[in-house]
Amino acid sequence: MATPDGVPQGAHNPAGMASPQQQQPPAGPRRELAAHLSSALAALASRLRARRTLRRILVANNGMAATKFISSVRQWALAQGVRDELSVVAMATPDDLASNQEYIRMADHFVEVPGGSSPANYGNPALIANLAERTGCDAVWPGWGHASEDPELPRALATAGIAFLGPPARAMGALGDKVASQILAQAAGVPTLPWSGSAVRVSLEQCSSLAIPDEAYNAACVDSADEAAARATEVGFPCMIKASAGGGGRGIRRVESSEQARAVFPQVMAEVPGSPIFLMRCAPVCRHVEVQLLADEHGNVASLHSR
Repeated sequence: MATPDGVPQGAHNPAGMASPQQQQPPAGPRRELAAHLSSALAALASRLRARRTLRRILVANNGMAATKFISSVRQWALAQGVRDELSVVAMATPDDLASNQEYIRMADHFVEVPGGSSPANYGNPALIANLAERTGCDAVWPGWGHASEDPELPRALATAGIAFLGPPARAMGALGDKVASQILAQAAGVPTLPWSGSAVRVSLEQCSSLAIPDEAYNAACVDSADEAAARATEVGFPCMIKASAGGGGRGIRRVESSEQARAVFPQVMAEVPGSPIFLMRCAPVCRHVEVQLLADEHGNVASLHSR
């Protein structure tokens, strides 16, 4: 729902930016400009064989992530001749506003959201979906961190008919789960370190829907301290006891013996309650190599860079 000046209800113009009313030319030229822009957008959509056009995007992130996205979108839209057809709505906490964040000034509009930790704002899928719908956005870009790897966000957006600029929920769910992603890697023939699921064998056909069979998933997990001690000996030392839903140093311990594995298993369980737990051989001398892939729903895949 839009207010008379075209700003979404509950949204604000960043300080120092002209409002849509201030930017509008007189009635006659405005109609000609609107016709020209609609024509340009239609031509672009036809050339790209687009199924839908996106005219307003909610950025569900802040800081550098939001700044880089808005800058890239602006450059792309300008190069395609549709700069004025695409608007960006930003989310901003009181702290973001108080520090006069650059991405807020760059956005066409912003919506103030609660402060506090990520689950209260940028990491809250229900809040993001609600804001996207209320501000009339066609799509949401999640950035990285926060809710960007939470499959509940694309699910909530799909229910509202809003596009998610990222992977589908089931792919995110499978690859975001450390146990499921290891099983998928093995099914695809990707070499993996010895781990508690090394003996699990599933075919790619069994994983075609990105859903790992329960029997295979459970076989890769460790359920008790005694099992952790026994499986650690099979995997080899040093090894890591890890909670699948852990991260940021939570739910992970390095162990050098079966006795140590038995002792620290309850600690891992307590740090990430309810999370599946698995073991993996530690690689003490290694390098982090990351390959970045870009794929679309039509099966096109491109390898961008490695780092």
